[in-house]
Amino acid sequence: MKARVIVTLKNGVLDPQGKAIEGSLASLGFAGVDSVRQGKVFDVELSTADAVSAKKELESICEKLLANTVIENYAVEIIG
Repeated sequence: MKARVIVTLKNGVLDPQGKAIEGSLASLGFAGVDSVRQGKVFDVELSTADAVSAKKELESICEKLLANTVIENYAVEIIG
């Protein structure tokens, strides 16, 4: 089973890396970019064929390791 986990900062949490990217884009001449927020993407392969149990396991993995749930949100997408 393949899955994708996307971790992003919660709204209201300062994102200095996103601001640095935003500034770099402006200095490179890319106009019209109002805001940039950075995040993380994890592609995970699990040895189960059950999508429900895979999602549950990945949510546990996120809670314990991949995401700092105080300042980050995460989304789990089962790919196949």
